[in-house]
Amino acid sequence: MKNHINHEQLFTEVIFENRNKNYGAYVLRSEADRILTKSLFIGVSLLAAVSLAPLAVNIFKADKVIGHTDGGHILISVPDLTEVVKPVTPVKPEAAAPPVKTIDRTVPMPTANVQNEVKPIKIEGAIAGTVNSNIGETAPPNTYIPVTAPTVQTGPPATTQTVETVKPVDPNAIPVKVDVEANFPGGLDAFRNKVISNFDGSGIETDDVMKTTVTFIVERDGSISNLKANGKLLEFNNEAIRTVKSIKGKWIPAKINNQAVRSYFTLPITMKFDN
Repeated sequence: MKNHINHEQLFTEVIFENRNKNYGAYVLRSEADRILTKSLFIGVSLLAAVSLAPLAVNIFKADKVIGHTDGGHILISVPDLTEVVKPVTPVKPEAAAPPVKTIDRTVPMPTANVQNEVKPIKIEGAIAGTVNSNIGETAPPNTYIPVTAPTVQTGPPATTQTVETVKPVDPNAIPVKVDVEANFPGGLDAFRNKVISNFDGSGIETDDVMKTTVTFIVERDGSISNLKANGKLLEFNNEAIRTVKSIKGKWIPAKINNQAVRSYFTLPITMKFDN
């Protein structure tokens, strides 16, 4: 160890030769072994103190021991440690119900040959039981009061609300009555004005007032089909059908239960031509 210290000190002297030895590094390297030894001693002392602390505490808290000598030897007797038994609280037995006078009121099974018939003994203040016993207290009086149900007032009978079932609409059928009539965009007057404007009466040679009724079907998509005219003059009927077909624009179909359906439409036409 001494040689090691000398070698270390010699190495330190070589390093700091011709240098300022008052510098802190020189002092630290010179005293490194002494600081290390001191630190090791302090650490071992702290570890020993921590290890022995519980033992010292147990010694101070230990019960008083009794010492005596036996043939020159000191004997130490440690008192026995016993478990702490919690006291058991005794349970008081429930008091038995006092006996009550009873009487057997069961009807014996009738037989053809009655032998040794036992007549029931009347016991005052007894209640029904399985055996006759006239020893005990008198049965308490019957104080039961029947509870009557309160009167509930009944209101008028409930009326069952009938729900109308909506029948499905046949898409191809043409109903007689609809909820909403078919109509032309802009109104029927606009449709009539278009018929009058587009009607060509040049091929009709007559001074009489001409009348006809054009009937057609307004389909569910707004188009028209099955046009017919029932006037007396064939030329007037044909021109009326041609004019109605030539008007552009789809109709607003009729509706039942808010569903578009096919429907008939009748358009009367009356004209007089000046030739």
